[in-house]
Amino acid sequence: MIELPKAYSPQETESRIYKLWEESGFFNPDNLPEADKREPYTIIMPPPNANAPLHVGHALGITIQDILIRYQRMNGKRALYLPGTDHAGFETQVVFEKKLEKEGRSRFKMEREEFYKEAWDFVQANKHISEEGIKRLGASCDWSRNTFTLDPRIVEIVYETFEQMHKDGLIYRGERISNWCTKHQTTLSDLETKYEERTDPLYYIKYGPFELATVRPETKFGDTGIAVNPKDARYQQYIGKEIEIETLLGPKKIRVIADEAVDPEFGTGVVKVTPAHDAVDFEMWQRHKGEIPGPLPVIDRYGKLNEKTGPYTGMKVAEARKKVAEDMHAKGLVSKVEENYKHNVQLCYKCGTIIEPLIIPQWYVAMTKPLPDGRLSLRDTAVQAVNIGIAIDDTIKKNKDIDTGIKIIPDRFRSVFLHWMNNIRDWPISRQIAWGIRIPVWYKNGEIYVGKEAPEGEGWEQDPDTFDTWFSSGQWPYATLMARGEKDFKTYYPTQVMETGWDIIFFWVARMIMFGCYKTGITPFQTVLLHGLVRDKDRQKMSKSKGNAVDPLGVIDTYGTDALRFALIFSTAAGNDIPLVEDKIKGMKHFANKLWNIARFILINDAGVIPSSKPKAHTDADRAILEQLSAVRESVSRNIERLQLHEAAQAIYQFIWHDFADVYLEASKLQLKNENKENTEQILLHTLCTTLKLLHPFMPFVTEEIYAQLPITDKKLLLVEEWPA
Repeated sequence: MIELPKAYSPQETESRIYKLWEESGFFNPDNLPEADKREPYTIIMPPPNANAPLHVGHALGITIQDILIRYQRMNGKRALYLPGTDHAGFETQVVFEKKLEKEGRSRFKMEREEFYKEAWDFVQANKHISEEGIKRLGASCDWSRNTFTLDPRIVEIVYETFEQMHKDGLIYRGERISNWCTKHQTTLSDLETKYEERTDPLYYIKYGPFELATVRPETKFGDTGIAVNPKDARYQQYIGKEIEIETLLGPKKIRVIADEAVDPEFGTGVVKVTPAHDAVDFEMWQRHKGEIPGPLPVIDRYGKLNEKTGPYTGMKVAEARKKVAEDMHAKGLVSKVEENYKHNVQLCYKCGTIIEPLIIPQWYVAMTKPLPDGRLSLRDTAVQAVNIGIAIDDTIKKNKDIDTGIKIIPDRFRSVFLHWMNNIRDWPISRQIAWGIRIPVWYKNGEIYVGKEAPEGEGWEQDPDTFDTWFSSGQWPYATLMARGEKDFKTYYPTQVMETGWDIIFFWVARMIMFGCYKTGITPFQTVLLHGLVRDKDRQKMSKSKGNAVDPLGVIDTYGTDALRFALIFSTAAGNDIPLVEDKIKGMKHFANKLWNIARFILINDAGVIPSSKPKAHTDADRAILEQLSAVRESVSRNIERLQLHEAAQAIYQFIWHDFADVYLEASKLQLKNENKENTEQILLHTLCTTLKLLHPFMPFVTEEIYAQLPITDKKLLLVEEWPA
């Protein structure tokens, strides 16, 4: 008789079992039995921030990824789950700068090399935190392939891609309106800003014969034109003419242009054109370069008015706005004010500082420019990859199911993806920060050289900017495999599933598709599986500032990893946001205990019995449980294959709790006392053994611990047992 302890203790079990898995070597797919005969199956882990502890969103993603890997490994695949961490450029720099502020220091008073070294040491000292969190979540990933986005070979691949894109004319240095954060002194992409509704005064100001509305009178000094809609009958006689206006700095002449972008219904249908401080105005100026002067910057990088504004020089924008408005009132240049005008204001997504649209030279990736060899643009390539798939190299395509486009689950995000791609703009990839991969461009006396090292000769200076983090992480699927050599790349690329949150489909997924197709000639993954955001009980977004964030490791300390994993998966379909409450996690802890008690009952009563793979049914109860077991096996397998993990979880939960525990175990108590005793013991053990295998991808620790106690000959770790057939 084998007797389990009365209660299952994840706190005493999980670290021991994870160590057992690691020491087995089976996380490395090359060590699996007959590995060369197995079909590869690859998931690349979206790399969490190396500097930060995991949040509950990471726990959800890692759980989903690990379920798929464990299932495929048990189904005989050469399953690679490749882990990694991200240097997270701007985000990590913001965190590190806060640390410096607490110490009374600033990066702006440090040498670049000094700042970078301190940031590197800071990240390395904390890197183990996220990695230990990944392990505690039970991720069966191959730690021998663990990769950091600043690993030398990754940096080299990123540089190679940049150089190749530059040669193909897809990289250019441009002066356009940038989203400038005056606090962090860097530009941000459109995706790195957020919008917030604000209430501000809307000033109606006099411009010669016109009246126009603006919330930013302080930018008036940078006006280079006036625009009306060409179909607006009110202003036809002024189009193309130069008018004289009165300003706070004296009289000025300015030309009137006609542009379709002007909304006749907004304000008075007349707008001032300020190309140095508004993206729409900048584009309008580009359409009318022969008619109005170019950009006239009047706000500097620190959010202060410059010398072109006369007495307002040195004032911060908010202060200047108020003062300019007062002075315009006094001079009779304001006709009226709408005090409670509601409009959206663009903010830095990290600090909430209002974005200043400034013309800052940046490196851009051309998104809609065709390649010189006749290939489609990056944008059109990604659209084709989603619609019909891309596979240029038949040696890579061999044995890879990529004859159709990338599947996006849930399907509703496919149209969202395509809509965004159709409206995409060129991507600014340079950031004015020190932490990250420095842009490999060198300057000397007006010359420009692109390469990871400066050319021979003195006097070359490297561009001070670094890459946007997404430029390097967008290359993650192929870079992580190329970094380990051609064999890994040929074996495990393209990957099967890219699982991540729906909120970064544009930040990351779109860019991985574009980079992957450009660099390798093949779609980087077959399926994109998107999970939702984990929210609190009131469906509010979790955040530390709200005090409603769930610490996944704290939950594990209390309830165990299996309970958290199963709670995250159980009730919500892919792509939907997940309300997570403690009672749900506690309920799954009870489920783990239920399974433990089932196993304890069976092992006490089945002394010395070895389970049969095909037990016979002698009673109605026997027939029912074996039929139900066959049905749940098919249901779990089918739903995992369909990536409907919540349905698979619900099916196995219902079977274990109700069909097995509530019904058959109760019936077995009588059968164990009659002539069917031995057969009942066989059915109990067979059902338990099969159930543990079906549940293992979801709740790996408790199932492995129970399986280790079963009286099975030639038993392996459940980690590498065969999936029930």
